[in-house]
Amino acid sequence: MLNEFKSFIAKGNVMDMAVGIIIGAAFTAIVSSLVADLINPIIGIITGGIDFSNLFFNLGEGEFASLAAARDAGAPVFAYGAFITAVINFLIIAWVVFLLVKGVNRIKESAIRKTTAEAAAEPAGPTQEQLLAEIRDLLRSRAA
Repeated sequence: MLNEFKSFIAKGNVMDMAVGIIIGAAFTAIVSSLVADLINPIIGIITGGIDFSNLFFNLGEGEFASLAAARDAGAPVFAYGAFITAVINFLIIAWVVFLLVKGVNRIKESAIRKTTAEAAAEPAGPTQEQLLAEIRDLLRSRAA
């Protein structure tokens, strides 16, 4: 079982996946900052100062000025603003991944077209039948 595990870990795909997960985690921090620090303030200006991250319904007793205050007091809250922020984060990440996949596919297609064009540009050698005919003719000329 240990040898199988070593074999599994040593495969290139596992290492590629690990690198992807690490970069994805770092990318998530960047997107979270983008949404919280740049996009939400712009949306707040457009919508008249609404801060999505602080939108909530208090499901319990008492009045709270902010979501943080309600959570600190242990009040049950329906934090729909956090959900809106998570949806914005998801849409941004999905858009960036779409653009990355589209770019990679474009590069792959370009490489395939280049390889195909180079193969077509190479002079075609004799066919198998032509080579066999030449061998036959050489054997006939030697036999004669």
